[in-house]
Amino acid sequence: MNAKKSPQKIVLAYSGGLDTSVILAWLKDTYGCEVIAFCADIGQKEELTGLEEKGKKTGASKVYIEDLRLEFARDFIYPAIRGSAIYEMRYLLGTSLARPLIAKAMVEVAKKENADAFSHGATGKGNDQVRFELTFKALSPNLQIIAPWRIWEFGGRADLIEYAKKKGIPVPVTAAKPYSMDRNLMHLSFEGGILEDPFNEPNEDMFLLTTSPEKAPDKPTYLELDFEAGDCVAIDGQKMNPLQVMEKLNDVGGKNGIGRVDIVENRLVGIKSRGVYETPGGTILHIAHRDLESITLDRDTQHKKDELSHEFARYIYNGQWYSNQMNALRAYIDYTQKFVSGTVKVKLYKGTCTVVGRKSSASLYNAGLSTFEKEELYNQKDAEGFINLFGLPMKEWARVRQ
Repeated sequence: MNAKKSPQKIVLAYSGGLDTSVILAWLKDTYGCEVIAFCADIGQKEELTGLEEKGKKTGASKVYIEDLRLEFARDFIYPAIRGSAIYEMRYLLGTSLARPLIAKAMVEVAKKENADAFSHGATGKGNDQVRFELTFKALSPNLQIIAPWRIWEFGGRADLIEYAKKKGIPVPVTAAKPYSMDRNLMHLSFEGGILEDPFNEPNEDMFLLTTSPEKAPDKPTYLELDFEAGDCVAIDGQKMNPLQVMEKLNDVGGKNGIGRVDIVENRLVGIKSRGVYETPGGTILHIAHRDLESITLDRDTQHKKDELSHEFARYIYNGQWYSNQMNALRAYIDYTQKFVSGTVKVKLYKGTCTVVGRKSSASLYNAGLSTFEKEELYNQKDAEGFINLFGLPMKEWARVRQ
């Protein structure tokens, strides 16, 4: 065992699933100390039913279930939308965004309960161990961290299922179908089990948030999204807070089959992992927000922000939400959003989200400049001198080479 000292009170990130249910019992068996189970309500819905009772039956002295949905939407999802954070150009970071919030809330519980250790159910092969532990180190660096997957005797989830049976712990996973799911307000993810062969097409009955695009309505759905300083504040003229926006877009987007992604991504530890995601509301927000930037940001600012958005996504994916470089990057991103206000009209149809209109009082789009008709604002003859100067290095390079 690699523990530095014997903990007296542990705060465990608890979901009631296979891994954390076994971990709760294992911590009690191994350390003989008090274990407090913490669960953040970040949009799991029915997954929270009966969780407190189950946690206490499994051995927790207390079970905290905190409603963090609004904070998740406002302080984590919305900043990611403002920053156009998409990891490897496809993954919208639903799990990555949730972990630092959960860990932050666990730090607050640990202070309240005078706990001296944290524990989580992330494996030694994944990204979540980094996301949890970097947050712990940033916000409560003196407390011990116990990561059972890195120190216990179990080799895989089949061993955990057997242990759970011995302990009488009910788990929603069977050896025949052991893929793992993670649901929150931003997305629902699927990994492992039958999905570990990247050539296997996911079963249609696996999806919970989205209708199959083939079975989605034959008539398109139109939405108008109002933004202020980069944040969606209303849908079809109805004012909403960030939580209400996410719930509305998840519902409408899901019915139209929006937001399914099947990818092989590069984990921070260097392993390639196949993941299937449903992100209906987040997909709509990303598409609408980026389009509004096209008329409200000048060219150079937009291009620089697009470059930094990839770095921003990596910081989120790698668990560096509370790092100094993240603070600096977010400050730049938020500065660019000052005038990203206006309305975007989108069309949802059988798995696609298409922008069909945009307007803003801060729009930089000038029809007088872009028109193909005769106009007085732009002298096309000026372009010749611009091209001569812009192309001078290429011309000189060609002269020398030839």
